[in-house]
Amino acid sequence: MASKLYSDDISLAVVVVDTNPFFWAGAALPFTDFFAQLIHYVNSLLLLNHLNHVVVIAAGLSSCTYIFDSSDASASGAADVAATFAKASRKMDEFIGEDAHATTSSGAVADSNAASLLSGALSLALCYIQRVFRSGTRHPQPRILCLQGSPDGPEQYVAVMNSIFSAQRSMVPIDSCIVGTQDSAFLQQASYITGGVYLKPQELSGLFQYLAAVFATDLHSRTFLRLPKTLGVDFRASCFCHKKTIDMGYVCSVCLSIFCKYHKKCSTCGSEFNRVMPDLNSMPDRQ
Repeated sequence: MASKLYSDDISLAVVVVDTNPFFWAGAALPFTDFFAQLIHYVNSLLLLNHLNHVVVIAAGLSSCTYIFDSSDASASGAADVAATFAKASRKMDEFIGEDAHATTSSGAVADSNAASLLSGALSLALCYIQRVFRSGTRHPQPRILCLQGSPDGPEQYVAVMNSIFSAQRSMVPIDSCIVGTQDSAFLQQASYITGGVYLKPQELSGLFQYLAAVFATDLHSRTFLRLPKTLGVDFRASCFCHKKTIDMGYVCSVCLSIFCKYHKKCSTCGSEFNRVMPDLNSMPDRQ
């Protein structure tokens, strides 16, 4: 990565959009209004620099896919930009319907606490960025913006953390904008580890103002600006056995897998432990 040449004011922004229907059914901001403000944000990024590159990825309950790629719009000409955005809206509607059908067909039981496929969307974003990296000698500054409303899915902990460390290694900041009522421990860690910005807007009706003022700036300009800082980060992990978020647990000394209960043998790497450890649930709370 140190040998790559970057253009300071040219950005490659990959936007991950949460399309969980269970979240948006009870959200304060209707999805249509949210998507309209997102399109205004994408358009503003493209207006800042004609060389900017924007990609939008939709993350549903069971799948994720590319919704918009500005390189397709630039190839068709500036006159077709409006038609391209209309096509993105149609693709979003089609994806939501297909994802709902896939969720129903798989027999998965989804409710209001269902999580969107954040790990898959981050993987798609990183793969796209790597493809751009290998296309030439000079590259735009890459970054990922996650617009998340659904709660975290503990079962995705390992995959999400792998994506976070991959982004850190590739020097790709992960910005996070929380449009739900709950903070995301996954995205707090992602923004903290990769050097991105974590923000939970107070007024969703003015979401575009937050996106334009905080997340539209390129990485070079951020060094001169005072951007929001995360006051606290939830570093709790999820156990590998039950996929639940825990405060205390057992860690394999070989592969660093985390378990909420003591096991004589690590289910990840197969290491055996002869020493009997105390039950953490029976230990008194420590201040």
